[in-house]
Amino acid sequence: MSENYGLTKFLIDNQKKSKNAENTYNSLKRHNKEIYSGMKIGGTHYWNYNQGKWVETKKSPIKWKFTYNAIKTRNYLAPINSGASNQTKFHWYIIAEQFAEKLDANSYLTTMRGSKFKLGHKRPYWRTYDYNYPEQIQLKERIIKILENTLKKLND
Repeated sequence: MSENYGLTKFLIDNQKKSKNAENTYNSLKRHNKEIYSGMKIGGTHYWNYNQGKWVETKKSPIKWKFTYNAIKTRNYLAPINSGASNQTKFHWYIIAEQFAEKLDANSYLTTMRGSKFKLGHKRPYWRTYDYNYPEQIQLKERIIKILENTLKKLND
C-alpha cells in the first residue's frame, strides 16, 4: 500500500464531490482496488499506424527480436482539452500473438492481437518515469507482476 494512501483517498473522495470529476482524463479513478488516472475503464481508441517500420533479427530457430516505429494518429479527433499533455511519455509492455499470411513474394498480411500494459509514464515537467521514483513500484517489479498475472490466467 502506498505511503500516500491517505492523501490519495482524500483526493478521490473530494473529486467525487465535484460534478463530472470522473469524466475528466486526469481525475483519479478506482477499479478493483487500484487507483488510476486516464481513460475510463471500457473506453476505446482507434489508431492509424501509417508508414510504420518493423525491423526484426532472428536470434534462434524460434526467437526473433524486433523494433517497430511509427507515428500513430487518432481515427477521430480528440475532444478539446482532453487527454494527456503534449510531451507526456508512456512506457508499455505488450504481450501479443502475431499471425502472418504470405500473399506474394514480397508481401504478408499481418494481424497482431494481445494485451498492452502500462508500465509507467513521464509528465513533461518530471525528471524521469514514475517507476524511477523511490516511493513507487519499480519497473522490474511491475513487469514481474504482469507476467505472473498473465501466467495465472493461462492456468485458469
